[in-house]
Amino acid sequence: MLVQAITFVLRPTATYQAIALDVPAAWLGVLAASFAVVPLVLAAPAGQIIDRLGERRLLIAGPALLTLATAAFVLLGDAIAGLTAATMLLGTGHLCSVVGQQALVANATEPGRYDTAFGYYTFAASLGQALGPGLIVFFGGDQTVPHTRAIFLGTLAVSVPLLLIAVFLRSSGQHGRQSGTGSGGFRELLARPGLIRALTVSCIVLAAIDVTLVYLPALGAERDIAAGTIGILLTVRAVASMISRLFLGRLTAAFGRHRLLVGTVAVSAAGLLLMLIPMPLWLMAVLVVAAGLGLGAGQPLTMSFLAESAPPGMRGRAMSLRLTGNRLGQVVIPSAAGVLAAGAGATGVLAITAAGLAGAAVAAGGLHESQGEDQ
Repeated sequence: MLVQAITFVLRPTATYQAIALDVPAAWLGVLAASFAVVPLVLAAPAGQIIDRLGERRLLIAGPALLTLATAAFVLLGDAIAGLTAATMLLGTGHLCSVVGQQALVANATEPGRYDTAFGYYTFAASLGQALGPGLIVFFGGDQTVPHTRAIFLGTLAVSVPLLLIAVFLRSSGQHGRQSGTGSGGFRELLARPGLIRALTVSCIVLAAIDVTLVYLPALGAERDIAAGTIGILLTVRAVASMISRLFLGRLTAAFGRHRLLVGTVAVSAAGLLLMLIPMPLWLMAVLVVAAGLGLGAGQPLTMSFLAESAPPGMRGRAMSLRLTGNRLGQVVIPSAAGVLAAGAGATGVLAITAAGLAGAAVAAGGLHESQGEDQ
C-alpha cells in the first residue's frame, strides 16, 4: 500500500512540476517513460535473484530506493533533468518492491486460490493508489498547479516508515527449488501456451494506467480543471479498481477468468474513449469509475495465469518476465504518446490509449484457446 501511495503521488506531482517549469508537452512522454527505463533492464535479473536467494533482499532494496527517489525530487526537482533522474530512481525502487511482493504472494499461496490472493494483493496496491493522490488535494488542490515541493516533502516523510516496515518481511523459502536457471528458464516460460498473450494484455493495461496517470492531469490543465478535482478523479479511479480487486475471487468463480478479463478490458476501453467528449464533471467521474473497474481486474488476472503456469522455484522469473513486458510498454507507449501530444494534445493520447485497450480485449479473447491447449 505504501509503495503504491508514494509512487502514485510522485508521478502526477512530477507532471505538475514539469508543467510549472513550462516543459513542452512532448517532454511529458519522456518523463513518463523514464520511470521504466532502468527497470526494463533490471526486471529479469531481479527475478533470477528471487528464485536463487529469496524475496527478502528486493523487499528491502525497493523501499530504500524509493526513499532516495523522494529525496531526489526534493533536491533536484527544480529542473527537468532532475525530475527525470528522480523518476528513474523511483521506477527502479518500485520495480524491486513489486517483483519481490508478487513473487512472495505467488510462492506463499496454495494452487487454486491465486485469483483471490492476487485480488487482495492488488486491492492493497489500489488502496495506496487512492491515498497517494490525496496529498495533491491537501497541498493546494484548489489550484491548477499545486505546491509541488510541499508534496515532495510530505511523501519523503511517508517513505521512512515504509523502509522500517520492509525490514521485518521474510522470504517464502521457495527459492533454489528449480534447476532451470539462466536464460533457459525464461525460454521455457515463454514457450508455455498463452503466456505471450497474457504478457501482451498485461503490458497494454498497465501502460493505459500509466498514460492515464500522466495525461489526465494534462487533460485537466487543457480544460482548466482544478488540480484538486483531477486528484479526486484519480482517487475515484483507484477506488473503483479496489472494488473489482477485492471481489475478484468471487467474480472469477461467477464468470470465469477468460470472460472476466475480456469484459473488464473492453469496459475500460469504452470508458476512457467516452471520457474525451466534453461533459459535466459528474459524468466524467462515472466514466472514470467504469475505466477503473476494468483496469483494476486486468493485472491480478494475468498474475494468476502466470503463477499457475510457472513451477515452484521459477515464479520470481515469471513475475519479472511480466514486469519486463510491462516496463517495455511503459517506455514505448508513453514515448509515442509524447510525440502524439505535440500535435494532438492529451485528448489524442488518451484516444490512442483507448484503442490500445480495445486491441488488448481482442488479444485476451484468444487467451482462452491457448490455455485450453495447455490443459
